[in-house]
Amino acid sequence: MAVSKVLLYYAFTPLADPDAIRLWQRDLCESLGLRGRILISKDGINGTVGGELGAVKKYLRKTRDYPAFKHLDVKWSEGSGLDSSQSYPQAPHGVSLDFPKLVVKVRDEIVSFGAPEELHVDESGVRGGGTKLTPAELHELVEEKAKTGDDVVFFDGRNSFEAEIGRFDGAIVPNVSNTREFAAVLDSGAYDHLKGKPVVTYCTGGIRCEVLSSLMTSRGFGEVYQLDGGIVRYGETFGDSGLWNGSLYVFDNRVSIDFSPDAAVIGECHRCGASTKRMQNCAEVSCRTQLVICDACAQAQPPACAEHASIVAG
Repeated sequence: MAVSKVLLYYAFTPLADPDAIRLWQRDLCESLGLRGRILISKDGINGTVGGELGAVKKYLRKTRDYPAFKHLDVKWSEGSGLDSSQSYPQAPHGVSLDFPKLVVKVRDEIVSFGAPEELHVDESGVRGGGTKLTPAELHELVEEKAKTGDDVVFFDGRNSFEAEIGRFDGAIVPNVSNTREFAAVLDSGAYDHLKGKPVVTYCTGGIRCEVLSSLMTSRGFGEVYQLDGGIVRYGETFGDSGLWNGSLYVFDNRVSIDFSPDAAVIGECHRCGASTKRMQNCAEVSCRTQLVICDACAQAQPPACAEHASIVAG
């Protein structure tokens, strides 16, 4: 039986010809029957692709053969399966059910903070960011600071709705609906009281933290760290026995993943308050709001955000 896998990866590195990289990556993925989303800019590459295990391994090997991508930061996870009704010459078992199509684009930013002029990248990655911590080093930092009574502040670098079903214990979750809002939130002074504290930024796979920690450092946050490899690598290391609580939201058809059968359910249905990790788009097709909603409420009436509730209800 063919095994389906999802590969999450990124690399901050100068690229002289992003469009040539786009054409190469598109052709490579199509030849292997891979689906997903890949963003490329002059500062690097950021992608999530899924497909048959052998095809994904071949994709990673060929991508890493390109010198600039030799040290891609890579995370693996289980896929939902393969659509055997669709196949490519090099992917006889079909294509990933986790992605509707393949998208490969060139953008100004590989993660959209709306501040490309603030990002400085060289062959070693982002310059001026926070100190990277492995999951084990994160625990060491928390224990070390606890001895002096100086608590570590966890700062969520994701969209706020992602934190509704999973987050680190006691984390600060800024009220942002997309990453472009972070710079304004930091500039507002709302978190200036954290400038004298140890702050650990975290996100899904580590890429948003790379940018966020550099934005915080340039704004005077003195002791900034970032969780290297993000929540995914932390979950691979500690599962649900550490400081993480709940499920991890992912931007594909799986919607969320758990690190063990013991994952806590911390989400609350926006209608009835029942515990759930289920998330669904607002029923208004023009709206991109994600809502936490239990099975029963979703079956009773399509979910709608506050702005579109009356429209959806008819």
